[in-house]
Amino acid sequence: MKIVVLCGGTSTERAVSLVTGSDVCRALRSKGHKAILIDVFLGHKDIDVEKIFDEEFSVDEELKYIEENSKDFDNIKKKRRNFFGENVLELCKACDIVFMGLHGACGEDGKVQAALELMGVKYTGANALSSAMAMDKAVTKKIFAADNVPMAKGFKVSKDTAEKMPESYGLKYPVVVKPNCGGSSIGVYFAENSQEYEDALERAFAYEDVLVVEEKITGREFSIGVVEYEAYPIIEIIPNEGFYDYENKYKPGATKDVCPAEVDEESAVRMQKAAVDAAKSLGLDTYCRVDVLMDKEGNCYCLEANTLPGMTPTSLLPQEAKVIGLDYAELCEHLINISLNK
Repeated sequence: MKIVVLCGGTSTERAVSLVTGSDVCRALRSKGHKAILIDVFLGHKDIDVEKIFDEEFSVDEELKYIEENSKDFDNIKKKRRNFFGENVLELCKACDIVFMGLHGACGEDGKVQAALELMGVKYTGANALSSAMAMDKAVTKKIFAADNVPMAKGFKVSKDTAEKMPESYGLKYPVVVKPNCGGSSIGVYFAENSQEYEDALERAFAYEDVLVVEEKITGREFSIGVVEYEAYPIIEIIPNEGFYDYENKYKPGATKDVCPAEVDEESAVRMQKAAVDAAKSLGLDTYCRVDVLMDKEGNCYCLEANTLPGMTPTSLLPQEAKVIGLDYAELCEHLINISLNK
């Protein structure tokens, strides 16, 4: 197939997206597909849309092009009004399917998906509406509450909210403060008291104008891939120190991943059901990854659903797929096939 792998973009997870996209593109090319990599925001002015899929393509050369043209990236973002880079939409219209290797805002929030839908372009992952709902943590909490999906207590707070203190919403310290639409644990802070809470708000507001505050659940952290509403094997995430923040997510050796997770069968069934219920609640009928916490009493809490989970060979979803016999390249193909069927 002719496949465009979209990566990069303008979010705080741009660097992670470039890694996901390049790995996916290499995997698809290894399976014989005519896959090309392109930064959704930068585009590529020298690509011949009519010929590119049939020509030799180097992922490494494209990454060099992206790096060279990203040196003045902040200034480009300020000046540009159009999100899509040169030749991006033309390439998407010319391919059989777009593999969404994007993460974060303008990638996971349904905006790119909506544009592709309007052009009749097929793409991997959740549709525009489900993507938008899952990206917004406050909206996700409302939907989970309506469908009785287990979750931590919490509330939304914005810069202009009159009452911001946790006590006003029935929460006790410690609490977690995080950007409403952020990802990769960027801008997440913990507070043990009112002073730390005020500091956490100030620091988190530097990332977004809307935040979510939740009770801090102390326990074990898990992640569960859900593909076509079927749960993959559970993976437990054990950071060497601290919590599963950006550094622990992407620094080699900072975290131990155990898959299948060492939990009793009853707990495994309960967590997998919660993950599937979360996916169904948001309408994520292709694939996603649901993050779950389990406290000391065995209660599980769905944190959020990632509509475009990390897709490097060592990312969580590929690790889970490996347990059921799907290698990395096969998983990439599988996600394409199920998306085409939708």
